[in-house]
Amino acid sequence: MVVPELRPWRAARPHVARVADAVRPRLARAAATVGPRLARVAAAAGPRIARSVARPGTWSKTWRFTVVAAATGTALAAGAVTAAGPWDSTGQRTAERNRAVALETARGADHGGTRGNAGTPPRGPRAAPSAPSVLAGLGDGATTVRSAPGGKALAGTLTPLLKAPELGRHSAAVVDVSTGRKLYAHGSGDALTPASTTKIVTAAAVLTALGPDHRLTTRTTFEPDTKEVILVGGGDPTLTARKKNDTGSASLRDLAERTAAALAERGVREVTLSYDTTLYAGGDRHPIGVNPNLAAVVPLMTDEARADDSDSGPADRVADPAADAARKFGEFLKERGIKATPPGPSKSTTRAGTLATVSSPPLATLVERMLTNSDNDLAEALARQTAIATGERADFAGAAAALRTQLEKLRVPLEGAVLKDGSGLSRDNRLTVGLLTALLVKSGDPARPELRSVLTGLPVAGFTGTLTGRYADGAAGLVRAKTGTLTGVNALAGTVVDKEGRLLAFAFLATGTSSPTAAQTALDKAATALAACGCR
Repeated sequence: MVVPELRPWRAARPHVARVADAVRPRLARAAATVGPRLARVAAAAGPRIARSVARPGTWSKTWRFTVVAAATGTALAAGAVTAAGPWDSTGQRTAERNRAVALETARGADHGGTRGNAGTPPRGPRAAPSAPSVLAGLGDGATTVRSAPGGKALAGTLTPLLKAPELGRHSAAVVDVSTGRKLYAHGSGDALTPASTTKIVTAAAVLTALGPDHRLTTRTTFEPDTKEVILVGGGDPTLTARKKNDTGSASLRDLAERTAAALAERGVREVTLSYDTTLYAGGDRHPIGVNPNLAAVVPLMTDEARADDSDSGPADRVADPAADAARKFGEFLKERGIKATPPGPSKSTTRAGTLATVSSPPLATLVERMLTNSDNDLAEALARQTAIATGERADFAGAAAALRTQLEKLRVPLEGAVLKDGSGLSRDNRLTVGLLTALLVKSGDPARPELRSVLTGLPVAGFTGTLTGRYADGAAGLVRAKTGTLTGVNALAGTVVDKEGRLLAFAFLATGTSSPTAAQTALDKAATALAACGCR
């Protein structure tokens, strides 16, 4: 049995004043906690920054210092701009600023987009640039505030916490992001069940294969001889059929409008409607079977095939997502003056010309949403997109092979790694903490900007996604991490800014856990200890 990730809550659009009033007490506590640290960091770093700026050759290192110093101010940012919230300075997408509100539950935040006052959002949205504060840690030389935590002192802090009996068998690794130097390791080569931290692998692999600006396209084609309109699935589970679309998602209604206009230009008012799901191969069910955490894995669906109005977390799903999407599309055509037959499956041939298209937000945005909300539907879709991009068969086995191929390109340690899906729902996945921290370090490398959204998509402790209800006291705003939960499995992997302003990557995997709540608390304590650690 799968224990779901924390159920993300569904946010209503807040007014800016309401956001400020709600989060101000939490931010005040965070500021009081980290304020003295920031002063020490600034005092230590100031002369070095000045020297670096004076030497043009050190600029690339200097900005790396600056971005991490900014990360230390995650919780302090609200002191100057309370209404905007600390998520601005931590690199969350611009779209999140108007969505974040104070939560009273341990649930994840909706990571969809801005609830603005404007009408229809512009088509083909551009990827919002990520704030640089989470990109990389301090460099060496002039950019170093203080040396990285010492291994012996760090072990003295972490080892007792990770020996908690509720964690069962566990492994752990901590790495200095700026240098890649391993600072702490326990069983770092042991391959354990990673649960949803697998999504870090999926994110890095698909961004490597396709790049952050790639979009997923849904289209309609037309066979003039038979007057057949074919709705062709492009593998975009975020395609929406809802009237209100303020997430930047591709809209099935827009596609119907453009398709109807193209048919009207041809003088066509009646069509045979079909749908094409041949982009994917093999079975459409995950090995876990029917489960509220995941719809059937098909390349054509709307709103992740949810049977309710939710946009994240577990939910009942429609039995045949592609047929459901095509039926809705037929209704939208009818509203626009085009009569269509009940839809059936087909395949678009080379004889059919394209009528209209709609495209998803950029891949970087989809990756952020996948990580923040622990979105299983997106994870499996992006794994298949990786397979398609690399010539593998677009099924579970082909997607897993494609993910591994992309990891090989990144030259990260793969010994012991076993991949069976892109979401982490499979209990047969095996990853090491060494692999996870290596991917986080790669994502923080200024030479690899295409991987940036792996870091910016990580939930922010106490504020966003699956970490919203955690770290209310202590490391709120300083820890960004992907959670992982299956029955008997708990995991946490991400980044943390320590007491001296260093950006550290960490990964904790635990299997045979006795209680999901107790194990989660133990891992949170370990991450909080990292944030508070000078550890010299």
